[in-house]
Amino acid sequence: MIKILNVPVSSLSMQETVNYIQERLQKQQKTFVVTANAEIIMMAQNDSAYLELLRQADIVTPDGAGVVWAAKHLGSPVPERVAGYDMFHQLLLLAAKTQKKVYFFGGKQGIAEQAADKAKVLYPGLVIAGCRNGYFQETENETIINDINSSGAEMLFAALGAPKQEFWLDENKEKLQANLLMGIGGSFDVLSGQTTRAPLWMQKEGMEWLYRLMKEPYRFKRMASTLPKFVLKILAKSSNDCN
Repeated sequence: MIKILNVPVSSLSMQETVNYIQERLQKQQKTFVVTANAEIIMMAQNDSAYLELLRQADIVTPDGAGVVWAAKHLGSPVPERVAGYDMFHQLLLLAAKTQKKVYFFGGKQGIAEQAADKAKVLYPGLVIAGCRNGYFQETENETIINDINSSGAEMLFAALGAPKQEFWLDENKEKLQANLLMGIGGSFDVLSGQTTRAPLWMQKEGMEWLYRLMKEPYRFKRMASTLPKFVLKILAKSSNDCN
């Protein structure tokens, strides 16, 4: 584990991360997973509650080329990027093999269902316990929690976007009966075919962020104000550590 701007980021590989989660599921230990990119780590610099949430999570994975770069620059390289979307697929495969029920929570109306249908094709035997869109009022919380619990879901994937999904899972984790709680951002959109992922070569070169920016230019202002600050903070931290 390495601390990146006070956020504890796992140094496990993808397979080691999946194994870690599988072991905890076998022991019926509740596991709160956060996939952190540079933007999430920067959110935590300006939100003490979010920072504390990340520090209390069971595992925070290095989801993003920026986080992998930061770990290397700080002298504690991680073996690889553990992307949330890729891990989502690995866990769906695990669920299909072990017959653990999963619940898809989030996205626009009908997207979770479309993603679930695609997942069942990709992973024969996968049991989808339930689906629910991500648009709700706070007064609906108990109804949502009851629906998830009554479904018998053991793995809950929440696609509400950061930081909302992490705050929701953290605030309700004691009420939720699922043993895996994981925020997955826009993964339902990609799985359902509503959006496309970067070509493999861009993923391997750590340029997936650029592809997303080209596809979703509205992100430019937000990323332009966040990523340079992240780089400067890492460079400053590295410089201070060397002095």
